[in-house]
Amino acid sequence: MKFTEEHEWLRVEGEHVVVGITEHAAEQLGDVVFVELPEPETKVAKGDEIVVIESVKAASDILAPVEGEIVEINDALSENPALVNEDPLGEAWFFKMKIEDAGVLDGFMSEDEYKDFIG
Repeated sequence: MKFTEEHEWLRVEGEHVVVGITEHAAEQLGDVVFVELPEPETKVAKGDEIVVIESVKAASDILAPVEGEIVEINDALSENPALVNEDPLGEAWFFKMKIEDAGVLDGFMSEDEYKDFIG
């Protein structure tokens, strides 16, 4: 897994990159009550606002960590947004992307680097 300074995680699965938020981010948000996901086949640029999360504390936007195309979304989050709090690094992934250059992932933090970053 790779991690961003915006508290997102990225995991390569075959030819796709799976994106979600970290446990730290989920804890900071509090109880998540709503998640709005992008449409599949949406092309995004790095930094585009792509997911809206609402919790009892605040609303937050999740930005696209890399340029690519959304190929799949996690419909389970629409039905059960609390998954973000229950399993942020597993079942609560947001979307899968197809990216042109997997080498861009080398620019993100490792798990140890992320732990130092939030420490």
